[in-house]
Amino acid sequence: MLGAAIDQAAESIIITDAEGTIQYVNPSFTRTTGYSRDEAIGQNPRILKSGLQDQFFYQKMWGAISAGRTWEGRLVNRRKDGTQVTELATISPVRAADGRVKHFVAVKRDISEFVRLTEELTQAQKMESIGRLAGGVAHDFNNLITGVMGYAELALARLPEDHPVRDDIKSILKGAERTAGLTRQLLAFARKQTIEPRVIDLNDSISEMTRMLSRLIGEDIKLVWKPGADLWNVLMDPGQVDQLLANLCVNSRDAINGVGEIVITTANVVVGDEECFDEPDASPGKYVVLTIRDNGSGMSEEVARHAFDPFYTTKDIGKGTGLGLSTVFGIVKQNGGFIRLETSPGEGSAFHIHLPRDKGVAIKHGGASCGDRHVSDELRILVVEDDPAVRILLEMILRQCGHKLLSATTPDEAIKLANDHEDAIDLMITDVVMPGMNGRELADRLCPTRPEMRVIFISGYTADLIAKRGIIDDEVAFLSKPFTRDALMAKIDEVMAASPARVDS
Repeated sequence: MLGAAIDQAAESIIITDAEGTIQYVNPSFTRTTGYSRDEAIGQNPRILKSGLQDQFFYQKMWGAISAGRTWEGRLVNRRKDGTQVTELATISPVRAADGRVKHFVAVKRDISEFVRLTEELTQAQKMESIGRLAGGVAHDFNNLITGVMGYAELALARLPEDHPVRDDIKSILKGAERTAGLTRQLLAFARKQTIEPRVIDLNDSISEMTRMLSRLIGEDIKLVWKPGADLWNVLMDPGQVDQLLANLCVNSRDAINGVGEIVITTANVVVGDEECFDEPDASPGKYVVLTIRDNGSGMSEEVARHAFDPFYTTKDIGKGTGLGLSTVFGIVKQNGGFIRLETSPGEGSAFHIHLPRDKGVAIKHGGASCGDRHVSDELRILVVEDDPAVRILLEMILRQCGHKLLSATTPDEAIKLANDHEDAIDLMITDVVMPGMNGRELADRLCPTRPEMRVIFISGYTADLIAKRGIIDDEVAFLSKPFTRDALMAKIDEVMAASPARVDS
């Protein structure tokens, strides 16, 4: 009866002699570790050591049980196939009649799944904390950066090409763009980045980025681009594709010491139930897989386990924020995909990004700057913005591009201006979050009486706050702060070329 109970126990049971030589293991031990009874008996339990717990840990454990005390704790072991298993263990001495310790009995329960779920919860809590931090400062910060970037662009446009101050202003603009990029990384990691998904051909998006990526990684590293044939489309913000590629290629570049190679490939795959079992974040279905592979230094198992953690970096101080891969993780999750990382020390790394297939038709989008005006020539534009610096900047850019303006600081002022203005208003550019009335409500008030008027919403708030106000959907045009002059003019051309937007709720 006792033997049958031990054989059928869910916990792994090991009995050793006083020197630690294994004399018995039950079937659960075999299922957990992959070692058969014949392979285990006669061995020392050190065959299971993973190397992730130091010598001091084992000395304390052995000191307790050899002194006749029961030891309880968590063991991180390695199965026969090399994979890791975390076990909650109790090791007790078995005494002979004379009181001497003759055997040890270890009862161990596999808690690997519990540990994985705990790590996922910790990761989610980190994401929530970073999201609150980023969301709390994003609006004011983005308004400030919009002003810095916009006025720097205006100053550049007024100076002759040989003016000595141009390089200084370009440095200011470059610093502002990097600062804006850091905010976008924080928001992307927290999945609060404001996005405009559209059906795209990933091959086209990557092809447009390859020249920039080559400059980014340097001359010593060869960039190889292998587009998959007949690639399915995906639904994604094109700007996020750029973020993915830039972050992953920079990560690969930094992992390569000297000369190396980065290979970018795309392919169609169908993910079945078996693959989903190995990838907890995956769901069965059709995916487009973007793979970035390098022949760099690779990662240890420990580093790979934390690769997507926020602020985790193995780079020297000042050479990395620890946000690059966590940004990638946030973008992929925001778009309903998942990532699989293949890496080992000295063997390089491969990031396999799975993005859900979309059956829509990809549309190429483009825009024009002030020098390419066609659709958006001499428009009558109503600007509604409560931040003075951003409003004045918009007025300066739009007038410089030849447009006529009505300008309001509040929605109520905008309604009065529109009611008093007898001529047509071609376009309204309005902030989303304003005191008294939001941008969507303002559009709902004005558009029924001015069906010819297009609307562009702008905001520096995070995606979740804007979504609560009913702004982001497929029917409206949205421009996220901070934006450049060219981005603004391109959005105006895009909106004016389309039919008037529907803004009814």
